[in-house]
Amino acid sequence: MTDHDVRVLDDSEYRTAHGLFRGTLHHTPAPDDQWEFVRESYEPGRAFGAFADGEMIGTVQSFPSRLAVPGGGVVPHAAVSRVGVRADWTRRGVLSALQRAQLRALRSAGDVAATLRASETAIYGRYGYGVATRYRFLRIDRRQAAPRTRPVGRVRLVEGEAGERIARGLFDELSPGRAGTIARWPAWWGLTVRRVAAEENLKIAVRYRSSGEADGYVMYKVAPGEHDSSDEKPTTLTVGDLWARDAEAWADLWLFVLGVDLVGRVAASGRPVDEPVEWLLGDRRACRVAEEADETWLRLVDVPAALSARTYRSGEPVVIGVRDAYLPENAGSYRVTPDGVTRVDDAPELVLDADVLASTYLGDVSFSTLAATRRLDVADPTAVARADALFAVSEVPWSGTFF
Repeated sequence: MTDHDVRVLDDSEYRTAHGLFRGTLHHTPAPDDQWEFVRESYEPGRAFGAFADGEMIGTVQSFPSRLAVPGGGVVPHAAVSRVGVRADWTRRGVLSALQRAQLRALRSAGDVAATLRASETAIYGRYGYGVATRYRFLRIDRRQAAPRTRPVGRVRLVEGEAGERIARGLFDELSPGRAGTIARWPAWWGLTVRRVAAEENLKIAVRYRSSGEADGYVMYKVAPGEHDSSDEKPTTLTVGDLWARDAEAWADLWLFVLGVDLVGRVAASGRPVDEPVEWLLGDRRACRVAEEADETWLRLVDVPAALSARTYRSGEPVVIGVRDAYLPENAGSYRVTPDGVTRVDDAPELVLDADVLASTYLGDVSFSTLAATRRLDVADPTAVARADALFAVSEVPWSGTFF
């Protein structure tokens, strides 16, 4: 028996939940002007609270979305966020109860997967989340960069609602696309674009073809610094969001931000690990990878549906055994072939927990890597190479959406 209970929140409790969550990150509650943006991001049935003695002691919520998987398929997906337990109630099973309730509700609602962005990496593996995509943080010395080419299309600044409308339309067209990308819910744009634009002078630049059609955009902001040769505090342009329909539009958008005057440094966060920005530069050493970090933490809520949704490469079949403590209906053996996946009674050749399966699912890490680091059990040593071949992908997965 526990000394707390978990239930779905109603709209009268959202602000308390949000304040509790911010408190776990050591922030004060959102002021009224910010709450206007936050309020619209809470949807009925998607926020949970844990209660003890009539007080809320923990919370978790999710946003409705879709996730692209290898092969071009798209599955219903929940973007999990605002996870927190009050400091005087941690390590008493509150988060486990919230996770169990949320995962069960997501599966019942038909979500195939859930993802989150982890503030602490030691927490979420126990609930079946595994690192499934990574991203890079770039720092470019603009004075040193000397791009090798010039834009071939027209890039124009578009202000206000018009800029957001164009960006949103392009994003909805382009994502979900690459494996790992997700659909953005309407309130994402209010929180991430309109709120930031009002507070931090966010700019939106759109790239146009000769036909006048928009085919890419970049959002950025500039933090003023010194305009001389000093390296102590250079004026920094930070790229927050950049999406393009093709390589030509992508190159033009990067060349545009590298060409903005009175800027000493260009920074970019959350970019794909395979993005070839340095090849645009005359001096590739001007582009430095400041950090590479985990991006998507993936949870396969419905393992049979998830395994059936993606495609597989040519290779010999392999039988994978799955363990899942929080959603035991996922546990069992799955025979994976180039033609698809079948649940079977066969003895597994590889056995792995739900979090490890999630890490392999989008193709960012191989079974051989996880076997070498003892993250899975190998019953048949030949099965590792077979699994690697079947789950291999041609493009590194990436999400590109922070929430």
